[in-house]
Amino acid sequence: MKRLQFLQQIGLVTAGSFVLPGLLFRKSSNFTPLRNNVGLFSMQGGTIGWFVSDDAFVTIDSQFPDPAEAFINGIDEFGGGPEKILINTHHHGDHTGGNQVFHNNGYRIIAHENVPVLQQRAAQANDTEANQAYAETTFPDSHELSISGETITAAYYGPAHTNGDSVIWFKEANIAHMGDLIFNRLYPFIDRNGGALITGWIDLLETVYSESDPETLFIFGHGNPEFGVTGSREDLLVMRNFLSHLLEYTQRGIEAGKSRDEITDISQFDEFPGFMSPSAFLSLPRNIDVAWRELTNTD
Repeated sequence: MKRLQFLQQIGLVTAGSFVLPGLLFRKSSNFTPLRNNVGLFSMQGGTIGWFVSDDAFVTIDSQFPDPAEAFINGIDEFGGGPEKILINTHHHGDHTGGNQVFHNNGYRIIAHENVPVLQQRAAQANDTEANQAYAETTFPDSHELSISGETITAAYYGPAHTNGDSVIWFKEANIAHMGDLIFNRLYPFIDRNGGALITGWIDLLETVYSESDPETLFIFGHGNPEFGVTGSREDLLVMRNFLSHLLEYTQRGIEAGKSRDEITDISQFDEFPGFMSPSAFLSLPRNIDVAWRELTNTD
């Protein structure tokens, strides 16, 4: 996969700015059915998950306006019913940027109670409030839907990638959508301004691992093209191990009396050779800087 194409997919290039108009509304080529009427959609931004039945469409995350239109134009190929639900895994724009499109097409939006607060704060900072649609239904801990024999649960485990992340479980399909709690072999975005907590993220991954089984299929928000956006619970341990090593490396540097600049002067952990840095925004130095701020309690 070419670098520009990858950056477009993970949402680091302005929506549509380098995409040919004819590619914006392709249908099934962007859809990947998984099992039990659950699938994923990849175009630009965080991976969309979906469930269809005779009773409902349930969508996980909304990417940006153009991909949202493409998704809505294509999902009916796989079925669907009168009820329309969108669940946001967290507030970031590459997961909520298409909310308004879904809202205008009759979808009810659900998210953790911190998501609309963080989403509005980010929109105010970026002067994009007019482009937002916020969750009408929010929850503090979990929210469960029972649709056509499938139980869908959005579960909040505490601050991690942000302080509003939910894991979306499809019980009968044995599939879990992790949102940005997994950057599969990518240096992740750790949103300290959005309430991220690396120690909490580690705890979350261990908890989700224990709640899954070897057959659980996971959907990831983003992934290194060589590893993709689906995987097993073993991939959760890879992410957990990376975050643990990140804190350990940073703590050793602090204890050795190294400066912040000295500690962040590294581009790759030898222990994690498969991790990719697609941009300075998603890089090991950025990760270490956030770890340093967490460990030193510095804003």
